Order: sequence, then structure tokens, then C-alpha cells
Amino acid sequence: MSAGKQLKPTESELEILRVLWEKGPSTVREVHEILEQSKDAGYTTTLKLMQIMHEKGLLQRDASSKTHIYAAAVSQENTQRQLLDKMIDTVFNGSASQLVLQALGNHKSSKEELEKIKEYLNEIEKQQRK
Repeated sequence: MSAGKQLKPTESELEILRVLWEKGPSTVREVHEILEQSKDAGYTTTLKLMQIMHEKGLLQRDASSKTHIYAAAVSQENTQRQLLDKMIDTVFNGSASQLVLQALGNHKSSKEELEKIKEYLNEIEKQQRK
């Protein structure tokens, strides 16, 4: 992956990345078994997607043993930031506040979540004043 190149994972690739972010380095079979719990996923399809993801630079592959072990080559935080920035620009005309209002309007947040949101917004505001 070249420096500064932004990868845009597909929805299926994001599902695989989510498994690897949560579980850590895993075999194709382990990833496939987790994916199968929430949707119909063929083993061969999972294998091919993971191979493509490796070629794209989204996954690292340890081929030192008979069973290959895959790990996410991109961080969850960077991927979220990249996709969120694109969504804010394209769906919400660059308005992060519109995104937040839409998200909060469609989701019942706990008191703890709302408190974290307030803290985060206060922190952003402080940083922007500097």
C-alpha cells in the first residue's frame, strides 16, 4: 500500500475487518464461522474476499504454516475516520452536526453514551479554540 493511499473497503470487506478487529489474527475458517452466524456466507467466497483484501493491502497474511493466518492491516480507527469523512461530505453536505443529529434521532442513547458524547464535543471545542 502506497503512503497516503486511502483504501475503500466494500461492505463485505468491512464485515471481515470487523471480525479481525474484534477477534485478532484468524484463519479463513474462523472468520467464515463468525460471518455465518449473521448471514449466509460461502467458505470459498470468504476465502476469495480475504485473498483480494490481502492484495489490496487491507489484510496481512502469515503464510509460514500450512494454515494461513490473516490480520487486519488497517486500523479500525483510521478506517472509521476515512469512511465517516466521506459520508459526511457526500451524504450530509459536509455537516458533521447533521450527521450527529440524524444518528441521535434514530438511536436511543444511554445516559453513559450521552455523557461521553458531551465530553467528546467539549474536547473538540477546546481543541478548536487553540
